[in-house]
Amino acid sequence: MAEATMSAAGAPPASDAMPIRRVFAFIAMVFGMFMAILDIQIVSASLAEIQAGLSASSDEVAWVQTAYLIAEVIMIPLSGYLSRALSTRVFFTMAAAGFTVASVLCATSSSINEMILWRAVQGFIGGGMIPGVFAAAFTIFPASKRPIVSPLIGLVATLAPTIGPTVGGYLSNAFSWHWLFLVNVVPGIGVTIAAWMLIDFDQPQRGLLKRFDWLGLAGMAAFLGSMEYVLEEGTRLDWFQAEEIVFFTGLMLAGAVLFFWRALTRDDPLVDLTAFRNRNFAFGSLFSFCLGIGLYGLTYLYPVYLGRIRGYDALMIGETMFVTGLCMFFTAPVAGRLSTRLDPRVMMMIGFGGFALGTYIASFITKDWDFHELLIPQILRGCSLMLCMVPINNLALGTLPPMQLKNASGLYNLTRNLGGAVGLAVINTMLNTRTDLHIGRLHEAVAAGRQVAEERIAAMTELFSNYGADAQAMALAQINSMAKREALVLAFSDVFLALTVIFASLIALSLFMSKPPKVAPAGGGGGH
Repeated sequence: MAEATMSAAGAPPASDAMPIRRVFAFIAMVFGMFMAILDIQIVSASLAEIQAGLSASSDEVAWVQTAYLIAEVIMIPLSGYLSRALSTRVFFTMAAAGFTVASVLCATSSSINEMILWRAVQGFIGGGMIPGVFAAAFTIFPASKRPIVSPLIGLVATLAPTIGPTVGGYLSNAFSWHWLFLVNVVPGIGVTIAAWMLIDFDQPQRGLLKRFDWLGLAGMAAFLGSMEYVLEEGTRLDWFQAEEIVFFTGLMLAGAVLFFWRALTRDDPLVDLTAFRNRNFAFGSLFSFCLGIGLYGLTYLYPVYLGRIRGYDALMIGETMFVTGLCMFFTAPVAGRLSTRLDPRVMMMIGFGGFALGTYIASFITKDWDFHELLIPQILRGCSLMLCMVPINNLALGTLPPMQLKNASGLYNLTRNLGGAVGLAVINTMLNTRTDLHIGRLHEAVAAGRQVAEERIAAMTELFSNYGADAQAMALAQINSMAKREALVLAFSDVFLALTVIFASLIALSLFMSKPPKVAPAGGGGGH
């Protein structure tokens, strides 16, 4: 054994060693997870190019992202069971290979229906690569290496969706939308080969395949798939005014009843929910859910503001958003080092506090904000995400027994994705309702201060009279456009304030987690 050899040679003892084969296997898995998470957001800045290329409607092209999310959210909790049944090596290799093939099929799609089908396949297969990395990190490495390993997976899980729009905007501008998918091919082949050659963490339990709970799978697919659909499409379809939302809500409830009945009554359920009995895992999953709201919510909010209010294109938005990614990258090693010196609960409180401060500053947003005004909120967001993610990972998964890790890591990652879905649905609904409210208030204000409004309209009418058209109608249209823009900016402010309240409340909830036993720093106290 490599561990015994290293120990005999005077290296760290076997319990503290990291065999080089497993290190490279883990790095390959991290690359796979990065691709799977990146592909959630990589198309978001380039949907217009895909729409034009495939002659799709705006409603149809939205499914390029929705299909991926729905399929992925079904696979993530299922992956723990399949990984145990097939072994990490076989399951991860199949996931990486399938994801790569599906990426090629997405790039060669000739119609929107083909694209939606292959995106669903890509999301379903790719979702299997995400939880396996978290399970491997806490299974194959000794606890003393967590200051190195935990920041790495935290960085990838948060950085990938953050830089997704930037990478996608660059690729579609520099080449074409096909490269949003073709970019996965070479890394995907590399990950597939590395996973097959290097992963040796566990043995398959093929008996699980014979006892596979197909009824439980049907319930889980109906429950999670319908929930994702309702959250994604609810705002656009005006929620329960649409028959589709009513139908899928009913299907979601029926699926939930079936899924939870099977999960709670079977001896070997598809998804084992007993991990939630662990207080740290339960609160960690809650925090992961809230991080999903902040992570995906702000990755959505800033581009919408920059596009609709400032008129930025995809590449300009990506360049503005890149600050957050840089801050995450540079904060990751700092978070790892701090995790050996600070109580993880204190780290979480600092992270949640920094995130809340960033969104509070952003709540003073105006129509004139651009890169410079958004700089401090983005720095706070990037640094705080890493300061939260590392201790949450360690507390939620680090105290579970090894036999529960594969299943628990699926649930843990599921909560982050569901947090993102719920957050986006609530944010979109808030933007719509608060914009309408502020437009009403602005109209009242104009009526109350009629002299000021009349003077402004008169000045604009005089300005437009040079164009020879109906100057007063043009002036009124311009005033109306300005009112709508100001109402939308005020709605953005309200959403940032709501996010501030959520993250400020998490500071107090951090105290409910119990501190794990102290572990010696990596490298025998040096931590490097």
